[in-house]
Amino acid sequence: MLEGAKSIGAGAATIASAGAAIGIGNVFSSLIHSVARNPSLAKQSFGYAILGFALTEAIASFAPMMAFLISSVFRSKEEG
Repeated sequence: MLEGAKSIGAGAATIASAGAAIGIGNVFSSLIHSVARNPSLAKQSFGYAILGFALTEAIASFAPMMAFLISSVFRSKEEG
């Protein structure tokens, strides 16, 4: 019973990867729109886009960490 719950929990923790992919797409979509509207601010907008990408990717890196925690750290008492 506990093994099944751990597998479901680890799988649910990786759903954040899909959210991060959508977030990264939104960041660069906004960059393209802003450069198309005001090309003179392209350099500054690119810096903000890279910052947004890095923060979104940091959230995505938490998902495998949570899946690892769920699947390996929380052990049942029968395993020892």
